[in-house]
Amino acid sequence: MFAVGGVGYVWSNGSTTGLINVSPTTTTTYSVTVTDNKGCTANTSVTVIVNPLPTPSITGDNELCFGESTTLTASGGSIYEWSNGATTSSITVNPTTTTMYGVTVTDGNGCSGSASVTVKVNALPTPSISGDNEICNGESTTLIASGGSSYVWSNESTASSISVSPTTNTTYSVKVTDSNGCSASASVTVKVNILPTPTIVGDTEICNGESTTLTASGGSSYVWSNGSTSNSISVNPTINTTYSVTVTDDNGCNANTSSTVKVNILPIPTIVGDT
Repeated sequence: MFAVGGVGYVWSNGSTTGLINVSPTTTTTYSVTVTDNKGCTANTSVTVIVNPLPTPSITGDNELCFGESTTLTASGGSIYEWSNGATTSSITVNPTTTTMYGVTVTDGNGCSGSASVTVKVNALPTPSISGDNEICNGESTTLIASGGSSYVWSNESTASSISVSPTTNTTYSVKVTDSNGCSASASVTVKVNILPTPTIVGDTEICNGESTTLTASGGSSYVWSNGSTSNSISVNPTINTTYSVTVTDDNGCNANTSSTVKVNILPIPTIVGDT
């Protein structure tokens, strides 16, 4: 500020120049005594009003999961200018990494203040499912999820592992949530192989003392009840006997079948007549 109207000046702050620079922190009155070239003096004063700076604040969720968004709302003024260029009081952001957002708030007096907030972005969990994903019809398998602290399966189980026994190819999914509340999903398809259909062919009725060959089919490996591991066995039972075979296919699935060999007793011939 500067004073005019004389040739000499004495300010209340001790300055003796016509121009003074002041930076009061509170509302302050400055007076000056002006002397003209005739030695006459007069006083005047001016009050410098110091307006307080606005106190801006930012509200909103400052921690989110990757892929989510959050709304940040600034308050404390009438004009807003964000670090991302927005000029509204609220902004919606979806950062992919931890990011700081600043805002300059200007009030009705033209005074400005700033505030900032850091939005932390938590990575999503990486769920995985382990367990046998190929079974034979009638079998069960245990699927184990990992990568988080809580789990929700598509069959509504909330355990980390589930035991399932599907009869057809079935997909199981799990939603995994970590300690930050972030979630991701994984799925696995359990393939169900049908069981082989074994058959035994061969003569199943013989006379005592004869033999018969039984031949199994329907798989790639065979185990008979008599210990044989070939697809065909030759047997000569002396009484009615049941032979069973376990047939295993290329998928490792097995099934059983059996056949009973009936043994007919031999006739007992006699000869009569005058010998």
